[in-house]
Amino acid sequence: MKIGIVCYPTFGGSGVVATELGKALAKAGHQVHFITYSQPPRLDFFNENVFYHEVHIPNYPLFQYPPYELALASKMVEVVKNAQLDLLHVHYAIPHASSAYMAKQILHSQGIEIPFITTLHGTDITLVGKDPSFEPVVTFSINASDGVTAVSESLRSDTYAQFDVKRPIEVIPNFIDLERFKKQKKDHFKLALCPNGEKLLIHTSNFRKVKRIDDVLKVFYKLRKVLPSKLLLVGDGPERPGLEKLSRDMGLTSEVRFLGKLDAIEEVLSVADLFIMPSEKESFGLAALEAMACEVPIISTNVGGIPEVNVQGVTGFLSEIGDVDDMVKNALYILDDAHLPTFKANALERAQDFDITRILPRYESYYEQILQVSASNEAPAVRL
Repeated sequence: MKIGIVCYPTFGGSGVVATELGKALAKAGHQVHFITYSQPPRLDFFNENVFYHEVHIPNYPLFQYPPYELALASKMVEVVKNAQLDLLHVHYAIPHASSAYMAKQILHSQGIEIPFITTLHGTDITLVGKDPSFEPVVTFSINASDGVTAVSESLRSDTYAQFDVKRPIEVIPNFIDLERFKKQKKDHFKLALCPNGEKLLIHTSNFRKVKRIDDVLKVFYKLRKVLPSKLLLVGDGPERPGLEKLSRDMGLTSEVRFLGKLDAIEEVLSVADLFIMPSEKESFGLAALEAMACEVPIISTNVGGIPEVNVQGVTGFLSEIGDVDDMVKNALYILDDAHLPTFKANALERAQDFDITRILPRYESYYEQILQVSASNEAPAVRL
C-alpha cells in the first residue's frame, strides 16, 4: 500500500505514535509518505519506502495567523496525485481530519477517490475538541472520515459521550518497539547518579499542566524522607520554569535533575527503579508503556486509558488524582527490595502485549477493510 501519514512533528504522544507506525509500515514493505510542517523527531532513519513532504505555510500580511489548514489540504492533494497514494491516515483530529476532508473533496472533483482514516489520540477529544470554537468541526470531521480509530477503550467512550459521533470507532492501542525500548546495561550511569545506592525515580512528559508534575515533586519530597532516592525529570514545556522554582523552594535542587528533551530516552529508563505518572488526563499512557518495556514499574493515577496499561498490583499501582500520600505508600511498597524484582518482571511482560509486531497487523487489516469499503462505494456502518 501507499499510505500518507499526517501528524504533528513533535515529542508528544500522537506524533511519536504516528512516526513509529510509519516506520514500521515502511519496514513491512509499504510506501509511507509523511506530510507535516517539519520533519518528525523520530523520523531518524533511512528507508527506501519512507518519504517526507514539508508543508509550506505562506505568510501573507492579510492573515493574522498562518492558514495552516489550507496549506496542509493543498499539500495532501499534491502528494496524493503525484505519489498515487491509496489512503491517508491522519493523527489527531484538529486540524488534520478537516484538512483531509477538504483534500478528499478537491480530489473527488478531479476524479480521484482517496479514503482517509482519523486516529484520535486524547486531548484532541478530551480537551481541545470540546472547545465550542472547534466542536462542530471536530464532530463533522470524525463523521466524515472513512475510518476512525482510538488509542484506548477509554478514549472511544469519551468520544461517544462528548460528541455526536455516528461512525464506528475501532480501538487499536498504542504500541512499543521492543527492539528499541529494552533495558540496557548502563550501570556506570546509575552509579554516577546514585553513588550511595539510592533508588532512582523518573518522570517523562511534555511538561503541561495536565501532567501534574508538581505532584511528582511532592511524592518525591515525602518519599526521600523515608528512602534515599533521586529524581530525573525528562522533557520540556510551559510548566518547567515553575517546577524548577518549586524544586528549589522544597530544597530538592541536589536530588532532582531536569534533563530536558532526550531522543534516547530508553537509555535513561534503563537505570530507573520507578516511573511516576500523576496525570489528570491520559488517553493511553505511552510514556508509562515505554518505561515498562525497560522493566520499570509504575505508580500512576487511575484516569483515562492508564488502567488499560498499568495493571493494579501487578505492574504498579493506581491512585486517585492528587492523592500524594497513596502514591508515596505505593512507591515504598514497590521499591522494597523484596518486591521490586517482581514488579520489574511484570512490567516487561505486560509491555510485550503492546509490541509493534502485534499491533501493526491490526492497522494493516483495518487499512484493507477501509480500502475495500471505499472501492465498493459502500457507506461504513452507522452506530445506532
